[in-house]
Amino acid sequence: MAKNRKSTYWWIFSIIFTLSIAYYQRTTGPTYPVRGKVTIENNEYKYKLLTSNDSDKPAKITIKGHEGITGYIEYKKFNTNEELQKISLYFEDGKLIGELPQQPPAGKLVYTVTLNSNDKSYELTDDPIVIRFKGPVPAFVLLPHILFMFLAMLFSTRTGIEALIKGGKTYKYSVFTLILLLLGGMFLGPVVQKYAFGAFWTGWPFGQDLTDNKTLVAFLAWIIAVIRLRKNNTKGGWAIAAAIILLMIYLIPHSMFGSELDYSTGDIGTGQ
Repeated sequence: MAKNRKSTYWWIFSIIFTLSIAYYQRTTGPTYPVRGKVTIENNEYKYKLLTSNDSDKPAKITIKGHEGITGYIEYKKFNTNEELQKISLYFEDGKLIGELPQQPPAGKLVYTVTLNSNDKSYELTDDPIVIRFKGPVPAFVLLPHILFMFLAMLFSTRTGIEALIKGGKTYKYSVFTLILLLLGGMFLGPVVQKYAFGAFWTGWPFGQDLTDNKTLVAFLAWIIAVIRLRKNNTKGGWAIAAAIILLMIYLIPHSMFGSELDYSTGDIGTGQ
């Protein structure tokens, strides 16, 4: 009974730890919206500046405000010599709204937002924002991908703990971890990539997409761990090493060095 209770505690710890890592992944990286607030005449207004958007619709930029405030967005295609385009914000349902034009998958725009009130201007960010567009990914593909990757991190954490405490289920949990990585990262991951940017795999040896490459490294680490543990279940160090590798990989912000459209050639590259 005491052993089962300890196992339950380790699972609870693993779930909390995995949720913390998932939150970190969600709130870091180049696709997380830039959120903040600006004070205008003693009133505080919140804004959300998108850094990712589906390619089949305009990117809607919203700032809470009132009809007395006006503003505009200046934008251009990323890494081009085009002149800045300017669009005015409009007021609707208590928000100032501006719509950036939709772009092809992997296309990027760079933009700034400026608000005006009583002849004063307020630029929302010190640096321009970069937004990348992607093809829509169906929920029946995206949700299982996210679920399997979350579970892979969960089982990886629990496997590492099992190895540390020299438990008897290290090999079993290692196999579960490998299967989840296979399904979420090596199968559904490329399908998500295909929907979003038109290619199943943009990591090594075909490209430098960091998400693909780090998934491959994690998968290979767990293959080695499973093979070594199958031969000898007491070699828990391999599971600990694989769990640490996966953790380090999850700490790398998502979508770094991902797909980017070269507007001059129409080609999509990676590693930018």
